[in-house]
Amino acid sequence: MPIGSLAAQEKGSRHLPAIAFSQSLAAGGATLQIDFAEGRLDLPRSEVIQRIQTAAHAVALYYGRLPVQRIRILVIPVADQHGVLQGTTWGNMAGSPAFLRLRVGQSTTREELAADWIITHELVHTALPSLPDDQHWLEEGIASYIEPVARVQASQLSAATIWADMMNGMPNGEPGSNDHGLDVTHTWGRTYWGGAMFCLMADVEIRKRTGNRRGLQDALRAIVAAGGSIDKEWPLARVLSIGDQATSTKVLEEMYAQWSVTPVPVDLPRLWSQLGIRAGQHGVTFDASAPLATIRVSITIPDRPSL
Repeated sequence: MPIGSLAAQEKGSRHLPAIAFSQSLAAGGATLQIDFAEGRLDLPRSEVIQRIQTAAHAVALYYGRLPVQRIRILVIPVADQHGVLQGTTWGNMAGSPAFLRLRVGQSTTREELAADWIITHELVHTALPSLPDDQHWLEEGIASYIEPVARVQASQLSAATIWADMMNGMPNGEPGSNDHGLDVTHTWGRTYWGGAMFCLMADVEIRKRTGNRRGLQDALRAIVAAGGSIDKEWPLARVLSIGDQATSTKVLEEMYAQWSVTPVPVDLPRLWSQLGIRAGQHGVTFDASAPLATIRVSITIPDRPSL
């Protein structure tokens, strides 16, 4: 979750903990400075560093490169806890264009670390300018949607896994009875899953309008190529315009105009059927003859850049 408040950034930078160990590594055209605060971890630090590098690879593969040239990542051990517990990302903090703070449980196992999604989610946040508070849902929606897609493209997850997760999670993003649109209704479900549903629908619509030649990935890569990273503050209109120009459509601008102030329900069962996604007793299966099956496949096929 990114925090764009300058006051919060300044306060956070004055209260960084003492660093017990630091290592830099190259990934995706960027330098990652990984700092470990004092505290015990049962796993070797090298395994946490490797997990961060794996997450960085997925994000760099999706965007063509990591969005900023320097990223500082602070790992804070948390006693008597398991797993990657929480992550927060800021722009222009602690002397770095992007600063990630990760709270990692002392007792985290290799299996828990390998299953983590938070590190990838937080790195995706570096690939969008900081937006006004009313559009926080787009920051979280992009990170929630791109994180699993990037991991599939990097062969870190199976396509069946993420489509099953979307089938389970996307209903949380549907508008409620008192909803007034994504810019106005800032509940957890609408911020994260509603934002992710916006991204999925935009991805599908862009691909439909372009004969599956372009997708949301092209729009997001163009935003990064134009300098749109977390250390910048841009109006949303600029972000959407750059994305639409890259796909030669108006999908992002048109959808935002509607979804931002209007509760837009999505017929998710129909969408899954059109994409050829079926939930069964033993997991998700795919129907290659479904009308949008090629779009589903294209979303998770990697477009490999030269890193």
